[in-house]
Amino acid sequence: MKIKNLVLGLILSLFILSCSNDDKTTSTEMSEAKVSAQIDVVTEDVSKIVEDQFALQENPTAGRSMDNNLEALPPCATVTIQLTATTWTRTVVFDNCELPNGNILDGTIIVSGSLNFDTPSHTISYSFVDFHHNNILIEGNRTVVRTFQGTTQLNVPHPVANMSIDMTITFPNGNSYHRVGNRVREMIEGFGTPMVWSDNIFSITGSWTTTFPAGTSTSTITAPLRVRANCPFIVRGIVTTVRNENTVVLDYGNGECDNQATLTINGTTTTITLGN
Repeated sequence: MKIKNLVLGLILSLFILSCSNDDKTTSTEMSEAKVSAQIDVVTEDVSKIVEDQFALQENPTAGRSMDNNLEALPPCATVTIQLTATTWTRTVVFDNCELPNGNILDGTIIVSGSLNFDTPSHTISYSFVDFHHNNILIEGNRTVVRTFQGTTQLNVPHPVANMSIDMTITFPNGNSYHRVGNRVREMIEGFGTPMVWSDNIFSITGSWTTTFPAGTSTSTITAPLRVRANCPFIVRGIVTTVRNENTVVLDYGNGECDNQATLTINGTTTTITLGN
């Protein structure tokens, strides 16, 4: 009887330990998935700012249209433009400015490119100077290659921005994350009305690797993300992340303009709220 009780006790202990480890794994994956989602929001906000600065430089009168309240920049942001014989540079300074989606920006983004807008491809450079997104420090400098072409997302020629990502993100608690990858942002609707911002719709694909304090994860957009200019949130799409033997699926929903998403970790789904 004592041996039987001892065996049962050992089995129970192993079961409790296994459950405890599973709970710990789920908690870690949940925490890192939320951090990754926050970085996704940073990347989308930066993408929009960089692309809008290019669009405004290419067509300055668009900034004076009736729809200019839908630009990426809030009124408290200031823009300084420097021109050479062949290049333009727009220095965007934020002073704790709130975007329409509620995110707070502080610091500087520098965007530059060529003044020759007749070429089929444009390379736009961007960098950060003491730039914070919701008190999260963003560092790095990369490029966006912008073309006008047909793709598998849309056959007719349309604006396509291929964004190279290389960012270091440091949270207020000191945790630092490094993301490297590629993000393709296509304007699939609204490109025929450049003076109107509200009808712009974007489809986003890509993949990236994020290095966390405790390891590395690889993420892929497995269903294109959908972004509407008249909505501050990503409205549709799926990002699948793999870390070690765990799979995390972030589903932004069915097109509704809200900050709700579902997070599935190894088959278990929960609803999360995205935002600052």
